[in-house]
Amino acid sequence: MIIGRGATATAAALLLAESGDEVRMVSRTGGGGPEHPQVTRIALDAGDVTALTKVAAGATTIINAAMPAYHTWPQTVPPLFGAILSAAERTGTTYVMLGNLYGYGPVDGPLAEDHPLAATGPKGEVRARMWLEAKAAHDEGRVRVTEVRAGQFIGPDAFSIFNAMVVPKVLAGLPAVVPAALDTPHSFTPVGDAARALVTVASDERALGQAWHAPVVISSVRAMATRLAELAEAPAPRLAEMTDRELTLLGATAPLWDELWETHHMSHRPFVVDASRIESTFGLTATPLDDVLTATLQRAKIPPRPLTTA
Repeated sequence: MIIGRGATATAAALLLAESGDEVRMVSRTGGGGPEHPQVTRIALDAGDVTALTKVAAGATTIINAAMPAYHTWPQTVPPLFGAILSAAERTGTTYVMLGNLYGYGPVDGPLAEDHPLAATGPKGEVRARMWLEAKAAHDEGRVRVTEVRAGQFIGPDAFSIFNAMVVPKVLAGLPAVVPAALDTPHSFTPVGDAARALVTVASDERALGQAWHAPVVISSVRAMATRLAELAEAPAPRLAEMTDRELTLLGATAPLWDELWETHHMSHRPFVVDASRIESTFGLTATPLDDVLTATLQRAKIPPRPLTTA
């Protein structure tokens, strides 16, 4: 059972279905997900632990890829994730969480999984707490838990700054203003690689009780945009870094923009993830950047989802 309907949830559902698994995709609307005879889409509020437990009956694994509205995480994530953890415990399923890197807070140097969870903002703090609560339940023998922590998403259908604010502008030959440093290295996770990581850890005993970094592509925004333009035979990208004043003004238009201040250290300083442990343990490596960008171009005829609210 997969909770969520975003790009990673959809990619994971398709991987599982094509391997012969039956997949239930749970979301509030019951929409999204791949069209596949092995995939059943269910409309359900995953925060309703009784209803969720009923739907989870008979499942071997629950993958939590839920994503409430970005600015509401401190309020909406704890009850939602608590219900999912409870459903996993009641049904005896393995619980796999799709996490991110917010829980670490600002770091210097390569970031490995053993780095302390020292988030300095509310979204990072709640993400760290959700993992620690699930890990405690695992350590007490109440549930089997693991987590995959992904970087900024790239690739077809990824809901990300790069897809929303860079890709369409570059392909149209227009200037792009980006709320990130343009030439510092960042850690990006292709959506398909995050999905493969979720599916892999869900079926391997070695993954349990630990968090794993998903494979990452290390690149700068400018380097990715330049390569995208080359592959598309588009003009060289014209990029500018968004100023603090511009970001502040955008914050008056939608709550999402004010939330970017918390992750300023991830977008404006070098932020390099060490994903060697998932490679050495499970053989998972990042998809080559050219392949990710080519797939993005193939989907570019579909307008990207506007980046206004999560």
